[in-house]
Amino acid sequence: MFRPMRRIKQQVSEEECRRILKEEKRAALSVIGDDGYPYAIPVDFYYEEEDNCIYIHGARSGHKIDAIRKCDKVCLTTWNQGYKTEGNWEWNSTSVVAFGRAKLLEDRTVWEDKLRKLTIKYYPSREEAEAEMQTPSIKAVQMIAIEIEHMTGKLVNEK
Repeated sequence: MFRPMRRIKQQVSEEECRRILKEEKRAALSVIGDDGYPYAIPVDFYYEEEDNCIYIHGARSGHKIDAIRKCDKVCLTTWNQGYKTEGNWEWNSTSVVAFGRAKLLEDRTVWEDKLRKLTIKYYPSREEAEAEMQTPSIKAVQMIAIEIEHMTGKLVNEK
């Protein structure tokens, strides 16, 4: 169902893909938007290896939520900061492309657990993350789980 990578020599291991998903903080989420046009937006995310899901958050309504309700097939792309080898000008970076199905989390216990883990990833301290979890605005958040169906990673050399 999913295409194999064309540049197989640049493919990285699934273990490397998982490491990048755990470490990186920004990604682009692509959904099938209005009138079949692609809609890609930057998102913060949290990857939980135990259930092979990526969790994102957003408002309870809007373009992203409408698109997911119409079609749950999504693609999330992230990449690391890369590196240069000594004496060379070009950057080497690794990207991960994950295809999956998105679902809106409704179970309050699960929703809070995933939001808490996402918050802890981004806030400077656990105390600040917990304080954010207590604000009234948190009730306006919609948590989304992306169950990964297929994932590839690629090491790109800019030269």
